[in-house]
Amino acid sequence: MGGVLYLLTVGLLVGGANRASGTVHAVGALLAVSLLVGVLRRRPLLALVMTVFGSTAVVVGTPGSVHENLAVGYQAQFLSYLAVDFVLGFLVATCARRAATVAVALSCAVQLLVIGVFAHGDNLTVNVVIALLAMAATCAAGLLSRERREHAVELRAQEVAEAVTAERLRIARELHDMVAHSIGIIAIQAGVGSRVIETQPAEAREALRAIEATSRETLSGLRRTLVALRQAGPRAADSERASLTPSPGLADVGRLAADTAGAGVRVDVSHTGDQRPLPPDIDLSAYRIVQEALTNVVRHAGTGHCRVAIDYGTEELSVEVVDDGLGASGGGSSQGFGIVGMRERAGLLRGHLDAGPRAGGGFRVVARLPLPAPSGALAEGR
Repeated sequence: MGGVLYLLTVGLLVGGANRASGTVHAVGALLAVSLLVGVLRRRPLLALVMTVFGSTAVVVGTPGSVHENLAVGYQAQFLSYLAVDFVLGFLVATCARRAATVAVALSCAVQLLVIGVFAHGDNLTVNVVIALLAMAATCAAGLLSRERREHAVELRAQEVAEAVTAERLRIARELHDMVAHSIGIIAIQAGVGSRVIETQPAEAREALRAIEATSRETLSGLRRTLVALRQAGPRAADSERASLTPSPGLADVGRLAADTAGAGVRVDVSHTGDQRPLPPDIDLSAYRIVQEALTNVVRHAGTGHCRVAIDYGTEELSVEVVDDGLGASGGGSSQGFGIVGMRERAGLLRGHLDAGPRAGGGFRVVARLPLPAPSGALAEGR
């Protein structure tokens, strides 16, 4: 629709050539290019073709007024090519470099050809210089805008990569806590077993069972997690010492909900399926995902209520956090670092996370984490 209106406006300008000066027609052509904003955003090359055609029609179809100096009349008409230069600047800023280069070359050739035909004498040189300077200025502005945008994209990618690395190192530290805790249990049970193996065989057998269960659980978590972690950089050795407190898990979601309620958001927690102890790495990651999702609700959702649903399936653990707030249009971002970290946690456990706005309003985070086969099934397999 904008393109049609632009062509009609150019037709009116050319049709009214005998009733107005070249300056009026040139200014009218510059204002008319605003009708092509929609076309410029969707199909910039088509907008350029239409602008070149319209500006050339104004120059060719609008001769200088007989009541004013002929050279001045033609010079004013050439100002309509500024509309072409503005479109070129947009093309340089947004389109591929090859397409922008071809567009600049063709537009320059058309402008110089028309100026060479309709300008004469000393005015020819003046108009050529003005046209080249105007084109160079708009293209330079477009190139600067492109470089700034590309630099911003590179910075964003670097920030996301650094956030992912930091999240993986944090997971590694938490995993270290889990492994150290498990090894401590194994050491204690082994010491107890070695002391009572002669006098209390039943106690020794219980200690060995605890050692076996803890070892299998820890090895399973290591196989699922360590293979996906990047090797820590040299600065990891200087990081702060990991906390010796037990890692939180889904059993602490009730306390987390109470803390969130203190921040002004009421949390309804529901459990389905057979609630049972989970591997420490899965339990911790599920808790962290719920924690981060609730943090996003408090910061960005603008609502006082949300729901947490935890489903203990036979093959996977499902964790869902749903709110009825502002969704992605609030203060947050669907591609923020928190969601990147949640996806990273799920991916390290060979799971999957979906996060995005709901059709009816609000935001929804769902994580599905595969569960290992029960130890009894493994024993039967042997």
